[in-house]
Amino acid sequence: MSDFDMPSSSSLGGLDSSKRAQLMDQVKTQIALANAQELLQKISDKCFKKCIFKPGASLDNSEQKCIALCMDRYMDSWNTVSRVYTARLQKEHSNMSGGY
Repeated sequence: MSDFDMPSSSSLGGLDSSKRAQLMDQVKTQIALANAQELLQKISDKCFKKCIFKPGASLDNSEQKCIALCMDRYMDSWNTVSRVYTARLQKEHSNMSGGY
């Protein structure tokens, strides 16, 4: 099982429903944390490469502005993709559940 696979109901069969729900919540929290860490890492990498040409002890005004704008654009894009992806998953789940 990879870091992001959720345990199946059958593999949790020995647990009562409250323990199973608690475990699933913990897994979901860990996945959300991993996604947030990935987002921050990607923002840092991409915006640093785009905005910082001469790394030094501090950022000048243009570098600060570039990083702020880059981060804003990246977050807006991430949120748009996340909303569309979530909507698609919900639609597919609805279609699979017989909600035609």
